Amino acid sequence: MPAEDSLDVLIIGGSYAGLAAALSLGRARRRVLVLDAGRPCNRQTPHSHNFLTRDGAAPAELAARARAEVQAYPSVRLQAATAVRAEATQGGFRVTTAEGPSYAARRLVLATGVVDELPPVPGLAECWGISVLHCPYCHGYEVRDAPLAVLGNGDLGFEFARLIRHWSPDLRLLTNGPATLTPAQAAQLAAHGIGIVDTPLQALEHQAGQFRQLRLADGAALPLTALFARVPNRQSSDLPAQLGCALTETGLLQVDELQRTSVPGVYAAGDTTTPLRQVAAAVAAGSRTGAFINHELIAADF
Repeated sequence: MPAEDSLDVLIIGGSYAGLAAALSLGRARRRVLVLDAGRPCNRQTPHSHNFLTRDGAAPAELAARARAEVQAYPSVRLQAATAVRAEATQGGFRVTTAEGPSYAARRLVLATGVVDELPPVPGLAECWGISVLHCPYCHGYEVRDAPLAVLGNGDLGFEFARLIRHWSPDLRLLTNGPATLTPAQAAQLAAHGIGIVDTPLQALEHQAGQFRQLRLADGAALPLTALFARVPNRQSSDLPAQLGCALTETGLLQVDELQRTSVPGVYAAGDTTTPLRQVAAAVAAGSRTGAFINHELIAADF
């Protein structure tokens, strides 16, 4: 591996988007270092779906295979480390890790992901990604026609319940308190057999993350196979803030069609930039990022 100061690209985050960017750049013969803290957001999820040729594979299996493929390229190195500080320098960027070493590169890729802010309902965190689900395209087929519920309220709850209804007619909308639906929304849900439950949630009873039943504050119990929930999230790293990268109204990193952030030389890909949280989408964005960076470096050097 060449000296640290001769890196072309430094990638922060070694999950699917970061590794896909590294693969594109390695094939373009770029000198790349990937720093990975080792805490992917889907670490509890037993199976990944809707990724062509690997439908149903375990996320850890996909990641291990990706790391092996990327490391086949001699100009790419992976390093287990947590990046804690980033700054612009003359001609590039320098990133310092919690472990001590710092690294310099001409371009920087943020593939740092997001952290889900789960409701403080006992059992929900243990079920997240297993039987409490965020994406029907990733997990809906496996719970088709089963007793399901959607956790949500207002416009977002209505839209999510309408979406999940396509996978199962046995569906309830849990508003976890007084419903804020419009009368028209409530009527549409009722017309499609979607019950509205406004009793607050008390606990999710489960075994190793698999639903047994949902306990409500009034003592009632709902036997469910899965609960779909869209929860708020935040950037998992403060590196974008340190660098001055602009965020969208929903707190995602703002990128253009070339995956460039608002800071010249800083690119971003994966969950940190989009609500479309699928392995296939992360890989596609990472691949584009690597190609776009290579084109930019060629134009700068030619």
